[in-house]
Amino acid sequence: MNPHLARHLDWFATLSPQTLADIDTVYTESATFRDPFQALHGRTAIAELYARMFRQLQAPRFVIGEVVAQGDKAFVCWDFSFVLLGRAQQIHGGTLLTLAADGRIAAHRDYWDAAEGVYEKLPLVGALLRVIKRRMA
Repeated sequence: MNPHLARHLDWFATLSPQTLADIDTVYTESATFRDPFQALHGRTAIAELYARMFRQLQAPRFVIGEVVAQGDKAFVCWDFSFVLLGRAQQIHGGTLLTLAADGRIAAHRDYWDAAEGVYEKLPLVGALLRVIKRRMA
């Protein structure tokens, strides 16, 4: 595995408020980040996203699974666990990373099911989504 990619994956797996200070070694200054809820531009905005995660969630943690890498791109499967309002949660997803020439992340695109990860856990919306999923299955 590319040594830069291996270092970045270790950073994600051990991410904490303290290690967040090392974000400049992981992302380029003009890096982009996109997930089902937002599109961010710049390392500062990405750092704020992670800082907000630590403020709003208890015990957030990424567990890195399968990694497929080729050239300057990698697809990483992960499980994100956390506690919210006293309830343990987990989201399974994947990330497409594009590395810059210096090995840092230039583009980060997360793929995960927002319905399963968030909306299905809401009382009224979740019940409706579960009914729709059963009918479509």
